[in-house]
Formats: sequence, C-alpha cells, structure tokens
Amino acid sequence: MLSHLVYLSKRNPNCTSEEIENILQSCNKNNKEYNLTGVLLYSDKQFVQYLEGEYDEILALYDRIKGDPRHSNIVMITSGPINDRAFPSWQMGAKKVDFNSIEFKTNMSPNEQAEFKNILKGEENNNALKLVKKFFN
Repeated sequence: MLSHLVYLSKRNPNCTSEEIENILQSCNKNNKEYNLTGVLLYSDKQFVQYLEGEYDEILALYDRIKGDPRHSNIVMITSGPINDRAFPSWQMGAKKVDFNSIEFKTNMSPNEQAEFKNILKGEENNNALKLVKKFFN
C-alpha cells in the first residue's frame, strides 16, 4: 500500500555539510532501488524528512534511520496511506532552511507557520505533508 511517513529529529552537532551530502547520495542510490521518494528539510539543529513508498519499505527505512548516529530524538510526526506521491521523481529532494524564520522562506499563512512550529516541537500532525510541500513550491 502506498504510504507516507514524516519524522523530526535533532541533528548531531558533529554532522557536517559533507555528511548531509553523503546522506543525499545514499538516498538517491538506495531509495531508487526500493522505490522510495521524498524530501529532507534540514537546519543546523534539526531534520524533518518526508518519505513515500510502499508501507513495508518505509518502515524498514525508518528503522535504519533511527539507528543513524548523525541525529537523535527521532519522533514520527505522521504516517499513513496516500493515493499519489507528492514527489514522484525525487529519490530525495533536500533544502536547508532556518526553522526559526520559516515565515520568510515560504508562503505559509500565520496559522500554517504555527502548525509547522508545532511539528518542529514533535507534535503529531496530519497536515505535515502540505506544510513540507510549501518549501518546494
């Protein structure tokens, strides 16, 4: 079943820009093999990742992600079935953002900004995909 998963994590201070590039290269290689797509939003302190693909593949990847020492405090924000992929051609898109000033980076309304800030606090949210997509419009 086609599904999605969004998680939030704390970036390890030792995780360099070069390591982020390694993550993206690995995603591009491995996600293609498992038919996974998605996006990674990251700052100097946090990651927010949106994954989409077959449910079992997403859960297997999420289990591997949880063991990655480049981040900690991993919290699943939302997951569930979807009808279509939001990022069908992206093995892994990425964007560095300043989560403290998202209102300057996107076309989010004040309510969406508040909702996204709640996501960054680890609160469950069913609108996470909609808000993550705003960073790529």
